[in-house]
Amino acid sequence: MRLALIHDHLIQAGGAEKVLQVFQDMWPEAPTYTLLYDKDKMYKEFGGRDIRTSFLSQWPWALKKYQWYLPLMPAATEHYDLSDYNLIVSSTSAFSKGVVGHPGSLHVCYCHTPTRYLWSDTHEYIENLKVPRLIKKILPTILSRLRLWDKHAADRVDVFIANSETVRRRIKKYYGRDSHVIHPPVETERFAINDKPKKYFLIGGRLVAYKRYDIAIDAFTKTGLPLKVFGSGPEEAALKRRAGSNIEFLGRVSDQEKADLYAGCTAFLHPHEEDFGITQVEAMASGRPVIALRRGGSIEAVEEGVTGEFIDEQSWEELADRAIHFDQTKYDPERIRTHAKQFDTNQFKLKMRQFVENKWQEHEDSN
Repeated sequence: MRLALIHDHLIQAGGAEKVLQVFQDMWPEAPTYTLLYDKDKMYKEFGGRDIRTSFLSQWPWALKKYQWYLPLMPAATEHYDLSDYNLIVSSTSAFSKGVVGHPGSLHVCYCHTPTRYLWSDTHEYIENLKVPRLIKKILPTILSRLRLWDKHAADRVDVFIANSETVRRRIKKYYGRDSHVIHPPVETERFAINDKPKKYFLIGGRLVAYKRYDIAIDAFTKTGLPLKVFGSGPEEAALKRRAGSNIEFLGRVSDQEKADLYAGCTAFLHPHEEDFGITQVEAMASGRPVIALRRGGSIEAVEEGVTGEFIDEQSWEELADRAIHFDQTKYDPERIRTHAKQFDTNQFKLKMRQFVENKWQEHEDSN
């Protein structure tokens, strides 16, 4: 078995990159092919790995202005030379599913979601994109072409794995393919319960528009309840401008700082639809309940009344009402943590390895 790993790009750290790290631990001899690799930002996570980039990495401003090269990314993905590998494992929410392996190879795709800006979130993506007006006018045509390529790219995958039931349904709708669900890995052992008083609510991750941090900022600015926000991203400045003095922005935090923040919060907020939502499981691994939107992966991750509760409307009013009346004494931290352990990294590795090996054996038997 000669295995190659494929990942969309290594420009910022997120849940997909954590999955790739686990794949690299599982198959340490496998090289990782990716469109772009920002060593300055990502060296801590991937500095010791065999990372092989596309021809785009040699182009001007590719790391800082990578959106400029969106129309070229399909060709760059297809340009990887994978002739030496008979097993391909891709980790993707965009382009990696479109690699071209040799005819006898097996391609297993771990899909975080069908490409959001091509399928489920196209109009929101265009509206929130900070580009000149002329670019916005021609962007729909570019995305239509990419959508056709994305569908053809999905046809090249032999086996799909979805990271949640929500994504499984999307894969079926947009690609017409069946898939097997394996929830993404969470390093639950990095988190622990503490018995100190809980004095603040918590939210955090990549500060991007679709995650609707604005709802939480508005809700807590109006109620005056204490809120801490960790993470950074393109929406950070705008969120700070609309936030009251009771809201503290912490920026990027270390793993230990994040674990301490989880363990010390009244509840963790998750007011947006996510494919799965690793941060809410990390909070639960710290024994803390979650207030989540009743959509997407939260329905699978959060057990209502046991590990948290839901809001049904994506509005600051409902989130504010839930926070004001939230009773943390109803929740058992040990029970919450036990629930979170079902998503532990070791469980993921076991399920993933068994699945890939079984599919490889079926592939060999059929050839």
